[in-house]
Amino acid sequence: MERDCFDDNEELCREEISEENAGEEIYKEKRVSERINMAGRLDGKIAVVTGSGSGIGQAIAERLAQEGANCVVDYRDHVEEAQATRDKIEAAGGKAVMVHADVSVLADCTNLIEQAWAQLGSCDILVNNAGIEKEADFVDVTEADYDAVLNVNLKGAFFLTQAFVRKLQAAKKPGRVINISSVHEDMVFPHFSTYCASKGGMRMLMRDLAVELGPLGITVNNIAPGAINTPINKSLLADKPKLDALLANIPLGRLGNPEEVAGVAAFLASDDGSYVTGSTYFLDGGLIRNYHEQ
Repeated sequence: MERDCFDDNEELCREEISEENAGEEIYKEKRVSERINMAGRLDGKIAVVTGSGSGIGQAIAERLAQEGANCVVDYRDHVEEAQATRDKIEAAGGKAVMVHADVSVLADCTNLIEQAWAQLGSCDILVNNAGIEKEADFVDVTEADYDAVLNVNLKGAFFLTQAFVRKLQAAKKPGRVINISSVHEDMVFPHFSTYCASKGGMRMLMRDLAVELGPLGITVNNIAPGAINTPINKSLLADKPKLDALLANIPLGRLGNPEEVAGVAAFLASDDGSYVTGSTYFLDGGLIRNYHEQ
């Protein structure tokens, strides 16, 4: 098929591209022109993005920097990935600091927020992105696996948000909490019961905190991605029959991109999202409305 470039300031270009890549190519070109218009929405803001070494977390950190924010890059195991994110932020014109923190450890959660204030002078935005999943039949789930998933996905978000809010209260500042949840906060995922429990818990935590923290000027929202083209889905992408079955369940017929998730995060972090709280934004190409268990 053919497609046109979406930047009105450029001469229209046409080229042959495959049906398979059409949606992604159009999306990327549209974002280029839109980001020019939205640059500066987050000037002067400081963001902490957990699990920002790769995938969705990295894309969010980079996008926030493109819109003017400085960022704390959190990593647990792979310092080289965090360095790559820092380089992307700096290339976008932002300032970045790297902090080693395991969000399942309470002291690390507190230190991560403290470092934002110590090294960047403040903190306005918290993105709870770090997460893990472990596959197992329900009857085979071990206590260790349960603790690993719940401690990162739910306990970490809980106590990071607590540390963030305490600092905002002391400074009498408003703030934004953005949780990267999942379609599985609402949609079944057999053999991933611990993951579903953690994301379902995140849904109710978000709703509760939106009411409790609203009077402080703090908004709390979830972004719930569906199937996104990230390193965590490497095995899925390599399994064509399984991938094709999934795509058949997605009305838009493709996987999402980390940049699409980042765009919603930037909206929620900016003044454009100032009257939004207590909401979940599903980014799933319609999957949750058309899901059939394989």
